[in-house]
Amino acid sequence: MPAAHVQARLQELSVRWALPATAPGQLATLLTELELEPSSVTSVRDPAVAVDVHVADALSGLAVPEVRTAAAIADLGAGGGFPGLALAAALPAARVTLVESVGRKCEFLGRAASAAGLHNVEVRHSRAEEWRDGLGTQDVVTARALASLAVLAEYAAPLLRDGGALVAWKARVAPAEAEAGATAAGIVGLEPRPPVAVEPYAESGRRDLYVYLKVRSTPERFPRRPGMARKRPLAG
Repeated sequence: MPAAHVQARLQELSVRWALPATAPGQLATLLTELELEPSSVTSVRDPAVAVDVHVADALSGLAVPEVRTAAAIADLGAGGGFPGLALAAALPAARVTLVESVGRKCEFLGRAASAAGLHNVEVRHSRAEEWRDGLGTQDVVTARALASLAVLAEYAAPLLRDGGALVAWKARVAPAEAEAGATAAGIVGLEPRPPVAVEPYAESGRRDLYVYLKVRSTPERFPRRPGMARKRPLAG
């Protein structure tokens, strides 16, 4: 199990975000699984650091009301499991699908979820554009350190139900990226909301959660072929 100061930090986060009683233990298990994982699923594996860089950062998504109330969440490019696994611990009534295209990362995600007793997690070995079963099924799509806002809007829109939300974890972005994201969002049926400023931990500095709501149906030509969103962005 993580050291006492990590356990104490998890309790602090539990109080801050009003987490269920099961969450601190589950999050501690996730940190242990991450530390012991032999493959390189993330560069930050020390629980003393990961408790903030991964867990606290992931839980900051709970500042967005649509995340708090979501019944179905898809975490795109789930990688080392954050924010998806942390949100699954925080929201046990939500179904959380971890969408990841790298097989060894999917294997880790499955083991970690099982070890932590996160029975509300499903791992999908797929690119976002190829996850056909997910089309129109998600209340929230999350993404952290995955792609530009314009690309994320294109990935997320086909997966969202009407009224659903894309939530993207970002450091403060350049105006050009924000503008391109808004343009792409308009094409795929999303509408940007003001970014939600968060400070997950003392040394993090300001972070922004970029939120886009699905206000119109996404045109039938989306999703495009895998890779096209990055190769030929809708804007910028």
